[in-house]
Amino acid sequence: MSDDPFITHRSLLFTVAYEMLGSAADAEDVVQEVWLRWADVDQARVRDARAYLVRVVTRQALNRLRTLSRRREEYVGPWLPEPLLTSPDVAEDVELAESVSIAMLTVLETLGPTERAVLVLREVFDTPYDEIAVALDKSPSAIRQIAHRARKHVAARRPRMEVSTTEQQAVVERLLAALHTGDLQGLLDVLAPDVLAVADGGGLAPAVRHPVTGADRVAHLLTRFTELAPGARLATTWLNGAPAVRIDLDGELHAVVSLVIDDGRITRIYAVNNPQKLGGLEEPARLSK
Repeated sequence: MSDDPFITHRSLLFTVAYEMLGSAADAEDVVQEVWLRWADVDQARVRDARAYLVRVVTRQALNRLRTLSRRREEYVGPWLPEPLLTSPDVAEDVELAESVSIAMLTVLETLGPTERAVLVLREVFDTPYDEIAVALDKSPSAIRQIAHRARKHVAARRPRMEVSTTEQQAVVERLLAALHTGDLQGLLDVLAPDVLAVADGGGLAPAVRHPVTGADRVAHLLTRFTELAPGARLATTWLNGAPAVRIDLDGELHAVVSLVIDDGRITRIYAVNNPQKLGGLEEPARLSK
């Protein structure tokens, strides 16, 4: 391991930035900004390099998040987080896997920038309140109040995700089998009655502009896609710490699909085919807490 604290903690800094921003590309930009600032610091005077770097990445990510929030108001269709290719071992850290899941990042998107920063630092990385207060230039008591509000907000909106990786894999395989064979009943059996499907094409690729709800409507939407793209290759992959689906057309990545599964059925489908969000899916991201 390198003696340079920035190198040592780089994956942590990326993870913090990604959870705050929901964008791997923007998270990488923020980490690069932190590296430039770190290079200009008298490092001998930094007592706790990890805390210092987390503080800097938080401030940089918060600045960018405020800009992104305005930009996302003009986004075409639903906005979904940029997916990450992850290795299967990320799923072994259940808390980390849940915190970077597309479902959780989508819920975090409903928080204000400061609330999101506080929740990520406190709930995911167990950062002390006084350290968060310094990073955000607020009092520890104010940070506690913000954390309480954010926690309550997220608890009311987060989908249940208490299933094993083995069960997730089994449901993904059932979904793929039904799609490969055009088995409509098989699709209906694997979809929860109130399943919600959201697609993000960003106005750059064909995608349903509004969420679709209900097993019948979602099943027909999925079968329609397979009919329109008979040459599509569907396979399992690992996205954001969980088994997911990769769709290739004409030998190129076309879309990825993240799923939320509860009691053996799919309750949420998040499909991303915005080409600007698919560029970083060739190598697994390095995540850490």
